[in-house]
Amino acid sequence: MSSQHLSIYSADMPELIEKLVQTPQMQRLSDVGMHCGCEYTCTPIYKKAILPYSRLMHSSGVAKIVWNFTKDVTQTAAGLLHDIATPVFAHTIDFMHNDHLLQEATEAKTKTFIENSAQIKALLDKYGIQIDDVNDYHKYPIADNDTPMLSADRLEYTLGNAHTVFHTDLSKIKEIYDDLAIATNERETAELCFVSVEIAKEFAEIALRNSYFYVSDEDRLSMEYLSDVVRYARTCGVLTDDDLYSTETNVVGKIKSNDATAKRWEDFSKITAAAVSEEMVSGEFCVKVFAKKRYIDPLALTDSGAKRMSAVDDDMRDKMEAFLSLDFDKYVYPVNKNLGRAK
Repeated sequence: MSSQHLSIYSADMPELIEKLVQTPQMQRLSDVGMHCGCEYTCTPIYKKAILPYSRLMHSSGVAKIVWNFTKDVTQTAAGLLHDIATPVFAHTIDFMHNDHLLQEATEAKTKTFIENSAQIKALLDKYGIQIDDVNDYHKYPIADNDTPMLSADRLEYTLGNAHTVFHTDLSKIKEIYDDLAIATNERETAELCFVSVEIAKEFAEIALRNSYFYVSDEDRLSMEYLSDVVRYARTCGVLTDDDLYSTETNVVGKIKSNDATAKRWEDFSKITAAAVSEEMVSGEFCVKVFAKKRYIDPLALTDSGAKRMSAVDDDMRDKMEAFLSLDFDKYVYPVNKNLGRAK
């Protein structure tokens, strides 16, 4: 099961969190994937992945991590609710809104989603928590912080992908997780920190593999292609803005129900790889797609205190710099499983 790694994060959860998970707004996220719709393609890495890995699993995992390290129910609730407003296909919708380099559009409706749920408001009120205390998890540094620091959010999807996509053994994930503690970083704020430099380097390697995965030619192309499919479906009246905040089963069903949009979905779903060109290729869905470079430079405890891996290990510093120097100024277009190049 793809959710097995979640049990590593915490053996227990507060009653409030368990009740929030059961609300319809959170349960919707069980049908919104973590991989932004790319998992609907025939790209080999997704064909071999342990799926589903949903936004609900991720959100629950973030909450478990926050609870494990803080025992603060308000921070934990903020961690759980941080993705409540995520649309279907997640950050692919950022591509549609031309916000994919910042990826902030998918968080804009968080407070509205909470305010529009009488059940969630009643639960928060029962436990004496204000909406403004949980509608922005950025205020809690263990839940979220700025790149390249390590937060519960980044930790969860890194370990989650390590398990579901890269098939890292659960015992290794537990070893990495169990080495974490809270330390004070160079900004004088709390941050998750590795006790062992050796394990910190192992995690940094795993995180960097995940970073390359998120900006691969296949992922960038697939998200741009799918955003075009969704945009076209909206133009045709097949999808409404409200549909984007339903479930992927619902949206895919609607796209497939219309002949014009169904053909575009079929071409998208048959993508197996991305071809690369220095020049525009005529007759293809050929695009330049720039990407947000997500990476983590974790802290590790040394004899002189908590230090970034880039400051401790020259090899890791060089690898991070190589990632940050990636150039996306090239055209990519789809390779189709059955038809060669998909148009």
